[in-house]
Amino acid sequence: MNKRLTALFQHVAKGWVTPTLVLAPFLAGLCLIALPVSTPSVQPEPDRGIWRTAAPAPTKRTEVAAGTLSDKIYVVGGFEQPSLGNVMNLAITPSLEAYDPSADRWTSKAPMPVGLHHVGIGVTGGRLYVIGGYRKSGLSVWQPVATVYAYDPATDAWAERAPMPTARGALSVTGHDGKLYAIGGYDGKANSAAVEVYDPVRNLWAARAPLPTPRDHLATATVSGKVYAIGGRLNGDYHRNLAVMEVYDPVTDQWKRAADLPTARSGITASEVGGKVYVFGGEGEDGTFRENEEYDPARGAWQTMVPMPTARHGLGSAVVHGRIHVISGGPTPGGSFSDLNEVFTPPASR
Repeated sequence: MNKRLTALFQHVAKGWVTPTLVLAPFLAGLCLIALPVSTPSVQPEPDRGIWRTAAPAPTKRTEVAAGTLSDKIYVVGGFEQPSLGNVMNLAITPSLEAYDPSADRWTSKAPMPVGLHHVGIGVTGGRLYVIGGYRKSGLSVWQPVATVYAYDPATDAWAERAPMPTARGALSVTGHDGKLYAIGGYDGKANSAAVEVYDPVRNLWAARAPLPTPRDHLATATVSGKVYAIGGRLNGDYHRNLAVMEVYDPVTDQWKRAADLPTARSGITASEVGGKVYVFGGEGEDGTFRENEEYDPARGAWQTMVPMPTARHGLGSAVVHGRIHVISGGPTPGGSFSDLNEVFTPPASR
C-alpha cells in the first residue's frame, strides 16, 4: 500500500494525475467516518413527583382526619396506640395536634369534646369542622354519630353545631363555595347513600341527590366546582374494595360516573393541588397500599405517581403551599398505628 501511495504522489508531482483524483477517495472516507451514527431516541422519564420526610406527629395513631387552616395542618381523632392511659376509652382519642410546616414543629391543642374516629373533616370560614364518625358505646367502638364540632384556632376552643340529618361514620367531607358536603359512610347496618350539605353561616343542613354507589372508607375532593367521590368499600369490608369514582355537580344536583381509580382500595385519603386530585394509601385483603395516583379532570385520566415511602391506611392528608402532607395511619391492615409525616411535592409545585 505504501508503494502505491508513493507512486500516486510521484505522478501528481510530474503532473500526470491531478491532486483531486488522488485525494477524492480519502476525503470520501473521512466524510463517512464523520457521519453520525443513528441511535434510537430516548424519551425522558415523566415527572412523577418527589417525597421527603418531615417531623413525626407527637402521637402514633390511625383512622385520623386532617385539614389545613392558615398554613398549619390539624390532625384530629382516631385510635391511639393502646396503653394503660387510654384503655378506658378503648384507645379512641379526642386529641387535636397542629403542625407548622415552616418550623417543622408540632403543638398540642384543645382536644375535641369527645373521642371520635373515622370522622369527616372540612375547613371553611376560618374554622375546622369535625363531622360524624364513630364513638365508644359500652364495649363497642362503632356507634355512629351525627355530631358536628367546630374548632376556632383563634380561641383554641370547640363548639357544637347543628348535627347531620344522618348519623354515620367512615364518611368523607369536602368543601365547595363555603359549604361542606358530607358524603356516604356506614350507619352501623348498611352503607349510606346520604349526601348532606352543611351551611356554617346559617348552621343548617340540606339533603342533596344521593350517592349512586353507597360506600364507606372513601375519599372526596373538589376541583373546579365539581365534587369527586373516590374508591371506598362495601359495608366496611376491605375484601370488597371499589375503584368507582363518581362526580357531582352542585349546580344541577346530579351525579355521573367518571374514570375508575386505577387501584381499587379503601381507607384512603385524597388532596387537590393545581387542579388535580392525588389519592394515597389504603388497605385490602393483601395488605396496605403505597399507591399514589393522580387524576386530571381536564383530561379525564389517571396516572401513577411516585409511591408513598410507607404503605398505610386510615391516614390523613392536607396541603400547604402545594405540598401534600400524608400523616399517621396504620402500616398493616386493622389495628396498627404510626406517627409518620411524609410530604409529597407534585410536579406542578416544584
